[in-house]
Amino acid sequence: MRAGQLRHLVTVKSPTHTADGKGGIATTWGTVTTCWASVEPLRGREWIESHLENSEVTGRVVMRYKAGIRPDYMVYFGDRTFQIISVINTEERNRELQLMVRELVVA
Repeated sequence: MRAGQLRHLVTVKSPTHTADGKGGIATTWGTVTTCWASVEPLRGREWIESHLENSEVTGRVVMRYKAGIRPDYMVYFGDRTFQIISVINTEERNRELQLMVRELVVA
């Protein structure tokens, strides 16, 4: 991975679930890390293949390895929000993570 490719500042957040006192659950989001990453939409063949397997994947976020990132976390980039679908430790070398994501559209 080349540092020049990591040109987008992203924030990864994790959920914390607590009882709201009314029988429900309130979710708050805490920052796990803020780091430089590459935010890439899937294109061409990659999109077709991901669409066949999992129609929810719309992009990929590539970042330096950070232990503990999980699929229930969210990625925030500017005013965009991405739900993590899967976390891939590239070549299992603990140097790079590829997060397959779905962009959430806020109405």
